[in-house]
Amino acid sequence: MSKLLTMLDAFDELPQVRNLREHTYEALGDTMVDVGCGSGRAIGELAARGVRAIGVDLDPAMIEIAVERWPAGEFHVADATALPLDDGSVTGYRADKILHALAEPEQAVAEARRVLTPHGRAVLIGQDWDTLVIDSDDPELTRSLVHARADRMAHPRIARRYRNLLLDNGFTDVTVEVHTIVWTDAACLPTLANIGGEGPWLDDQAARARDDRLFVAIPIFVASGTRAA
Repeated sequence: MSKLLTMLDAFDELPQVRNLREHTYEALGDTMVDVGCGSGRAIGELAARGVRAIGVDLDPAMIEIAVERWPAGEFHVADATALPLDDGSVTGYRADKILHALAEPEQAVAEARRVLTPHGRAVLIGQDWDTLVIDSDDPELTRSLVHARADRMAHPRIARRYRNLLLDNGFTDVTVEVHTIVWTDAACLPTLANIGGEGPWLDDQAARARDDRLFVAIPIFVASGTRAA
């Protein structure tokens, strides 16, 4: 858990990521749910602005951390496909870096439609795990490590399907944007360790970080749509 939190916190603190997070908050209305809320950063930030922000995560340990970090938020342990919310009870739905881990991401988007009010907004955020860009002296090994990491997930390429998932579940005015996050310092090393493990490849990346030669680019897909009346 500590390694995961370190990795997530480092990513969330990047100025580019903070700006992107702000962008995903637009037009969520006064009552929103953040599915796969993790340590609760989005909930804390939105609750501080007077939004009724509800965080949902399947991991009880993550919810404990979220409650400790952001006591003004509302948090629940629950499945993304069975939210503890009434039909049409929220004006905004946000799912950040979670659909790739779900066995049935389609059911999660159907659940988003159920809990949203008519004309409510859904925002799906995440990376396509096959499209990580890492500079390396061994591009073949790097490519194989990225793909091997992707293949350990339930749906590593779900982000390229966000638009169709929204359309298939009756959302309108669907848009998709791609925002590329560039990482060039040692804060990225826990993420790279998660991809390549300990060994010469990670040692090379650590040396690049020490020499200010690290380069990692992560395209983040942001799809949004409006629940039809």
